[in-house]
Amino acid sequence: MIKINSERISPEEYIDFLKRSDLGSQYPKERFNERIERLLKNATVSLTARNDDGLLVGVLLGLSDNAYWLHVTDLGVDRNYERQGIGSRLLKEAHELCGGEKDIAVYLIANNKAIPFYEKQGMKKAEDVMKYDHVEWSSFTVK
Repeated sequence: MIKINSERISPEEYIDFLKRSDLGSQYPKERFNERIERLLKNATVSLTARNDDGLLVGVLLGLSDNAYWLHVTDLGVDRNYERQGIGSRLLKEAHELCGGEKDIAVYLIANNKAIPFYEKQGMKKAEDVMKYDHVEWSSFTVK
């Protein structure tokens, strides 16, 4: 049975998880360890999914004002646990935790391969989002 919890995780545990999920290829290599540490420290929403042995098999990280919006920065599931509804459960739990669907709009930047998943969750592509991303970004995959 998979349990969803609101908890902080260590950078070491998250990096291990990244190796087992598709999230491991979404980060730039520049200052990777330092930035992961800041991400985990500053996320206002930190949900985990763990199996019966306590293994981290799913993560949702995000930022919310708990009044109007939730920005999901990370949502991933261990490749060995995909297609079991874990990602859907994490997203629903985060939405409720922040205030529910009647009050909270959810935004995220989706990997192209993940768009069908988000569409199944009732999300639509937005046309009114602006971005400014002049950051150092050399692609790599966490291994």
